Amino acid sequence: MLKKNEGIDIVQALGGIQNVEQAHALFEKRLDDVHLSRIRTLNHPEILIKIAGAIAMCDPERVYVNTGSDEDRQFICQLALNKSEESVLPMNGHTIHYDLKGEQGRIIDRTFYIANPDEQISSLANKILRDDALVQVREKMLGIMSGATMVVGLYIRGPVGAAGSNPALEITSSAYVSHSAEILYRNAFADFEKEVDRLGHFYTNIHSEGLNRAEDLPNASVFMDRSHRTTYSFNCTYAGNTLLLKKGNHRFSVDKAVYEGNGRELAEHMFITGIDGPDGRVTWVAGAAPSGCGKTTTAMAGNHFVGDDLAQMWIDKNGNVRSINPECGIFGIVEDVNWDGDPMLMDRLRNPGSEVIWSNVLVDENGVPHWTGNGEAQPIRGRNHQGPWLNGLTDGGGKAVPISHPNARCTIASSELANYSDRAEDPNGVETRVITYSGRDSDTMPPVWVAKNSNHGVVIGACIVSAATATEVGASGVKRAPWANAPFIPGALGDYMRAQFEFFGNTAIEDAKRPIMAGLNYFLTHEARGGIGKQLLGEKKDVKAWLGWLERRAHGDVGAIETPIGLIPHYEDLKQIFETLIDKPYAEDLYTRQFSLYIDNIVVRIDLQIAAYAKEANIPQRLFDVLHEQREGLIALKKRFGRIVTPEQLNAG
Repeated sequence: MLKKNEGIDIVQALGGIQNVEQAHALFEKRLDDVHLSRIRTLNHPEILIKIAGAIAMCDPERVYVNTGSDEDRQFICQLALNKSEESVLPMNGHTIHYDLKGEQGRIIDRTFYIANPDEQISSLANKILRDDALVQVREKMLGIMSGATMVVGLYIRGPVGAAGSNPALEITSSAYVSHSAEILYRNAFADFEKEVDRLGHFYTNIHSEGLNRAEDLPNASVFMDRSHRTTYSFNCTYAGNTLLLKKGNHRFSVDKAVYEGNGRELAEHMFITGIDGPDGRVTWVAGAAPSGCGKTTTAMAGNHFVGDDLAQMWIDKNGNVRSINPECGIFGIVEDVNWDGDPMLMDRLRNPGSEVIWSNVLVDENGVPHWTGNGEAQPIRGRNHQGPWLNGLTDGGGKAVPISHPNARCTIASSELANYSDRAEDPNGVETRVITYSGRDSDTMPPVWVAKNSNHGVVIGACIVSAATATEVGASGVKRAPWANAPFIPGALGDYMRAQFEFFGNTAIEDAKRPIMAGLNYFLTHEARGGIGKQLLGEKKDVKAWLGWLERRAHGDVGAIETPIGLIPHYEDLKQIFETLIDKPYAEDLYTRQFSLYIDNIVVRIDLQIAAYAKEANIPQRLFDVLHEQREGLIALKKRFGRIVTPEQLNAG
């Protein structure tokens, strides 16, 4: 089990602040009158000790306590410009930020969990012992903010008053990080202590970009102290490594759900969106996908947008599964975002009226951002993440340098979107009736299938396999991506899996309200289904139809064909849904290609999962029981029909 407050608290040790009296003495010495008056409105000893410890450890020239006021936001934006962390673009409210050329994604090789000697860490993660981390943080972070301004922000990850929200301090010398936090999270200065008292905890995040030089990047690191729920990040600028409120604190929330949630709480890497159904019904969907695999696109396909990346979930007293978005903005990948597939997001990116931070896109000579796959005429020159760019530019290996990095992003408030739902700020969350899991799978699973029961649904999540994306530095190939949450699971996978089985199988969920659990895959290619080429077998916008079928299935409005891996749609239902929702004909031969079971591919996938999980400690036996049941059913189908089994054959018996 994970033990809270076990071992030395590094920031407390290095900052030397042990009590409230010492904290106040430091504030009197280091803060000007304005910010001293702000800090004096706080009374919680642990909060004050953490902030004072960070100041003493990092030694900034100035401390700015951010209350979230318009004046404070303007100060932060101007500071980002003064430091050249951002530059103004011609469209009002738009700025551009460039990360270091070698830091265009999460630095997974330099990201560690700080562990006590007897503490289990996920087999898919890196760990560093507490004493070694103390040495590293002492060497790299003592005095790192010398000459800089430290911005102290008090945020809440979720609506104020929600059962699943988590308060967090974001302490950084990067104005870009603070600017991003103001768009992506709820500044809760006025409510912070009340929320800490209500929830009984808070997270602490301490970051400095240092001198922001390429030569410092090999020494960049992110350390996450699970026991004291504190993160340390230095010598890096990419938001996935620095905006620690995001994936750093998501990891702590996973720990909290697994080890303290008692089968009634989850922290997931999921979008949340509402789907309009017949007769004015709205059905809420939460869905997991690895970063770069279409979560934002899928979330935007809904009619009522709540979030595109993270979800806190809990079972309420009435037997409902409830979900909130810890964030209130989008830090979204822009590659392949275009008018055809993402019209509402494109409207906000291409027309005035919204605040947008762009990162790592190309900016042309007129100050207009461009990116790969935007469907627009491309400029012949400009500037991107690697410097000046000309059409035809190649790298040292002779490979063409793309117009933008595959992990180029936009940061924008969710409330700017046309399909934004004000339920995003409802502390009661949304009643969630559909759970989906997906990855970048080009050749194996059908576009949509529903689990037979909650155990089979948990196994769908456990068995996500996806092509690597540009969100992680150095990642390549096809790999397992359990629940699309694996990079953010700090503890043993067996513990996390147990929590999943306990949550979705919990008898506290009213049976009539139990979510259906499904797989989604809109990355099937023509060549994987007997055709030619790697283009998608279908279109990006088809996800609206898959979500529409799931919405109807959740309410028992459509039937399904039973298979060993789960339930798949009937053709006539999909044909009607395609016509109704996206005004598109849906050919029966395309349905057959998409929903035929390629037995050998699926069996290889199952065998991969059985072999991989057999190496893990304390994996619940239920996982293996489900996988063996599916495998036996598939082999029986192959003996009867051959290696490719069509929906017609399945429906006939």
